[in-house]
Amino acid sequence: MLNNIRTGIQNNADSQDIVARAGKQGDAIVSELHGRFYEQNYRGNVFRAGMTLTSISNATFTTATTGATATPIIGLYNPITSAVNCVILQATLGITVTALQATGAGPFVWMVGTLQSAISTGSAPFNARSLSTTSGGINGSGSVVKNVSGVALTGLSGAIAVAFGSALGGGSYSNAALLGTAAGFQTGMVGFVENFDGSLIVPPGGVIALMATTTPVAHSAASGLIWEEVNV
Repeated sequence: MLNNIRTGIQNNADSQDIVARAGKQGDAIVSELHGRFYEQNYRGNVFRAGMTLTSISNATFTTATTGATATPIIGLYNPITSAVNCVILQATLGITVTALQATGAGPFVWMVGTLQSAISTGSAPFNARSLSTTSGGINGSGSVVKNVSGVALTGLSGAIAVAFGSALGGGSYSNAALLGTAAGFQTGMVGFVENFDGSLIVPPGGVIALMATTTPVAHSAASGLIWEEVNV
């Protein structure tokens, strides 16, 4: 009967009628079998990208630059010819202060653009299951989506605009220039995670970019982004 439960792990094919899984005490196993991203990752639909440690002490990493020279600290471009929606799952950011005298980046914000067809920069993300840029995904090959973290949005038409604030932060939080000493240095490396859990979608032609709100001095960042690709 399909309303029975069966003890132990199963290995079922798609389209197969199955019984629910139970623990050894007859308890129904609902969500503890794997991590929350496992199912779509196992099916090859989850991708990751980001930026290696890079100095962000330039106005191109801030909301002061909104055109084709804007450089996302975390960025994703979904080409307008793409057949997928990018369902954002999670973003990560690590900020480090690189000198005794430093100026903070202010709060970080997410900026967006739509109907973009000519952005020519970016690199291929890697599939989170295969760890490859050329395999996995809905069609069995690499993603057509571009990682634009740390590169200028060359070919952007119009401008990106602030959409909402980010929970990501780190480094020096003050917009004023602060001078640390050997006895009282500023905050060092700090890492943050922002969980979207599917609450943000980048459609074909869309671009998102994490930007600082002021130009930092003596700050570097490493960043990451996780998303699921779903057929439009």
